[in-house]
Amino acid sequence: MTMIQSLRSAMDVMMERDDNVIVYGQDVGYFGGVFRVTEGLQAKYGKTRCFDAPISEGGIVGTAIGMAAYGLKPVVEIQFADYFYPATDQIVSEAARMRHRSNGDFTSAMTIRMPCGGGIYGGQTHSQSPEAFFTHVCGLRTVMPSNPYDAKGLLIASIECEDPVIFLEPKRLYNGPFDGHHDRPVVPWSKHALGMVPEGYYRVPLDRAVVFRPGKEVTVLTYGTMVWVAECAAREAGVDAEVIDLRSIWPLDLDTVVNSVKKTGRCVVVHEATRTSGFGAELVALVQEECFWHLEAPIERVTGWDTPYPHAQEWDYFPGPARVGAALKRAVGKEA
Repeated sequence: MTMIQSLRSAMDVMMERDDNVIVYGQDVGYFGGVFRVTEGLQAKYGKTRCFDAPISEGGIVGTAIGMAAYGLKPVVEIQFADYFYPATDQIVSEAARMRHRSNGDFTSAMTIRMPCGGGIYGGQTHSQSPEAFFTHVCGLRTVMPSNPYDAKGLLIASIECEDPVIFLEPKRLYNGPFDGHHDRPVVPWSKHALGMVPEGYYRVPLDRAVVFRPGKEVTVLTYGTMVWVAECAAREAGVDAEVIDLRSIWPLDLDTVVNSVKKTGRCVVVHEATRTSGFGAELVALVQEECFWHLEAPIERVTGWDTPYPHAQEWDYFPGPARVGAALKRAVGKEA
């Protein structure tokens, strides 16, 4: 399966298992979504369980909160992550706080899907990576898969979760892994083992990272598209890097992070979002707090720049394998 197909399969499986699961958003019903992730679900389950919503992100999320309070399991789509801002008050003040303010009487068991990230020439309003906004809010879970197998299992786990889950989908990975070399042919998921996705039900835990690439010289902490960029950078730079795919950005699997950094003694943090106050800053602080006496070199950070995502300079902004590879070499003392 492609990631598009695996996400659709997850919703299909859950809609079949539980009549309370409903799917909606802009163009999600008849059209099947701008990326066709929900294609066929309305035809299969009807217009009361998969339907189109007005262009109102606040309305989409606000109605989902009410549905969740009454026991439904809404899975809503924000067409691009860049458009979530009008729904900020509903997400932060209502969904994230519902369990606390009701003393556990109500929850917001809902999943908010958002295609995110660049690499598709989407410019400043179709390329943002806003994960740090959500990790700052207590009461939210934030997830970003890097491959179709994890995407399906994580989405099923998100739909079953009693907390509101922000489910970020790196759209550059929808149809194949991307190592940052935009001038090379796209490799389809059909040629990769992580494109082998079971048809039925399975879960991937929401709070578990995975060692994507074992290594001994340096730990790379990353998620989403940057998992593939980091793996490519390590190979091309000749550095024996251990790449950790966080998968669940928050809550964070701190044990896996700490165990890896204590083993390698070095750490590079990589993400596509802007640098200042990005989630990488939190990762750097945690590694410093938990692994200080094991560190052999300063922690490196490779990110997007502190600018809007530029259309004309897409690949100068995107943290490609050359920039990541240079950081890996600095971390292990192999600078040219």
